[in-house]
Amino acid sequence: MSTWKSERARVASLARFRPSNDPALIDAKRDLRAERLAEHVARVVAQAPPLTDEQRERIAALLRAGGAA
Repeated sequence: MSTWKSERARVASLARFRPSNDPALIDAKRDLRAERLAEHVARVVAQAPPLTDEQRERIAALLRAGGAA
């Protein structure tokens, strides 16, 4: 699994030579955001008390909605 820093380097590398609407650059930016989110969620979950099934399902639904919720 890559870290957000390696994803950030990939974005920087692609951004040097590609236009902002390049599909590879767009994908790299998405991957960077996802990696940062995953690391943030991991830190928060590590500090939180155990969640109920209902709480986990509600949080999972937010992720499944992809920001549309």
